[in-house]
Amino acid sequence: MLWEALGSVLIGLAVSLGALRWLPARFGRFRSRTLTLGTGPVAGLFGGLLARSVLGPGHVLATLAASLVVAVALLSLLLRPAGPPRRSATA
Repeated sequence: MLWEALGSVLIGLAVSLGALRWLPARFGRFRSRTLTLGTGPVAGLFGGLLARSVLGPGHVLATLAASLVVAVALLSLLLRPAGPPRRSATA
């Protein structure tokens, strides 16, 4: 279980570092670098622990895949749209 948790944290950290490196130019910018670097590992760990509690022991690849999915999903919530902010039609 310790190795699965460590692997989940490392997957989340790799996803957050990759997102900071490649995504801002095309899709928008992240709100804060420290928030992004903190969210990735925590989301990976949460996804791994959630998958382990649902699947049980012995499903290492599924646990790591779930940590990857949860990390990507939570990091996508931190993206801001690219370009200038849009004005409201009622303002």
